[in-house]
Amino acid sequence: MLLDKPIEEPVPLPDFRNFGVILRILVIVHLGMLAYVLPGLTSWDEWPIKLGEAAMWVEPPLLGTLMLLALGMPYYKRLSYRMGVLLVVLVAMGLAGGQRMLLMSLLQPFTALLPALLFTMMLVVSLMLYMRLRWKSLSPRLTEAKLAALQARIRPHFFFNSLNAVLSLIRSEPRRAEQVLEDLADLFRVVMVDKQQLSSLECEIEIARRYLNIEAVRLGDRLQVEWDIAQMPVAATVPPLLLQPLLENAIYYGVEPILEPGPVQISISLKEKQLHLFIKNSLPPAGTVSQHRGNGMALENIRQRLLLHFDAEANLSTYANNDYYQVHIVLPYREIPHGNTTAPFSS
Repeated sequence: MLLDKPIEEPVPLPDFRNFGVILRILVIVHLGMLAYVLPGLTSWDEWPIKLGEAAMWVEPPLLGTLMLLALGMPYYKRLSYRMGVLLVVLVAMGLAGGQRMLLMSLLQPFTALLPALLFTMMLVVSLMLYMRLRWKSLSPRLTEAKLAALQARIRPHFFFNSLNAVLSLIRSEPRRAEQVLEDLADLFRVVMVDKQQLSSLECEIEIARRYLNIEAVRLGDRLQVEWDIAQMPVAATVPPLLLQPLLENAIYYGVEPILEPGPVQISISLKEKQLHLFIKNSLPPAGTVSQHRGNGMALENIRQRLLLHFDAEANLSTYANNDYYQVHIVLPYREIPHGNTTAPFSS
């Protein structure tokens, strides 16, 4: 039946302002230039000259095309994929043809224009095909499936322990018990909605606070949260559910196995147009037997979503020693336009 067929997501045009996209194009084109030059060498002494000649023909139109596409990105993003590819091909062919016509009037011998244009067209189409295949391999549908598995993995022990904590509060602190139930319902409502778009950092902080409020009920003084977010840009864009899985890991592996109070430190700041997020938690003393074993699912999931949304401009690294474990995330600073973000909770 037609209704059973999955709806294919439209293929987006490459972001020519993204460092990863630009770097891949430059590397592929220059490797192709080397592959063209090296077979024609009669001796190794002439490779600098031959390579320089090839660069003279290739690099000006290549860099000019990348610059024009980067400047015009807000406009060509509105086009369909086919029209966008056609525009990229026409821009590259126009610059390559213009350069050839200029140099043909200045240099001898005559260099054919039509073969150069055909080669440019084939190169651009090949690059766009590569970008399309790469996007397919990083399809949001695959990442969303893994994210759904991660969301379903909000650990059952957290849910049942939270309910037990609420039961213990109903008689002694009924208002607080009601607030915990509201936070718990809101948290599960947030993690179950569709999350293909980016979120604001302000929303992610609110989700994290709700989650930590719930954990504080059952862990009490053992959970100590230290926030360092005074310099945080609240409108920065981040992948949804970025902080909560990391905080859950910090509590599960760093706070629960320790009887003494365990600090969880959250630091977010903006440095040189890059957003830096640190989450640091203490570790059980060396030799302590812990029943909690991780498989890195949350970290790998976040790495894939960072790659999907920001390509090579984002990075996740970890550091551990005998005393603490730290996750460091670096993102390019981008803002959500005013009015394009919604609050994660109804209240």
